[in-house]
Amino acid sequence: MIRLSAECEALVRREGERAFPNECCGVLLGPLLDGDGRQVEAVLPIENNREAEEQYHRFRIEAEDLMRAEKEARKQNREVLGFYHSHPDHPARPSEYDREFALPFYSYIILGVEGGRAAELTSWRLTEDRSVFNKEELLCR
Repeated sequence: MIRLSAECEALVRREGERAFPNECCGVLLGPLLDGDGRQVEAVLPIENNREAEEQYHRFRIEAEDLMRAEKEARKQNREVLGFYHSHPDHPARPSEYDREFALPFYSYIILGVEGGRAAELTSWRLTEDRSVFNKEELLCR
């Protein structure tokens, strides 16, 4: 289960609407909770570094951006819990492309954006063998 504060949820939704018709992306920061839980306390929007003509259905976070996010997490005494991105005019489900480039452990929050308006928000975790995403319970408050 992953918890997303109302402030973080609002930021992810605004980023998805701002980036439309392209995908937005960013990093989720916060503590690991007892058991398998996570609490997102901060989100760091990242510029989508895919080629401009591919940004409508793909995103890329450069290594330098990830390193900067990891440093920021350490500075805030938090962990990098995962990533978020949007799916413009597509369901909030991971694509095969998402699975190919994802890593186990991390949470992947996906925001569906329909006609420029933020819609469904879901979270997913990749299995250890990287074969499939499992839907993760997402609590927004």
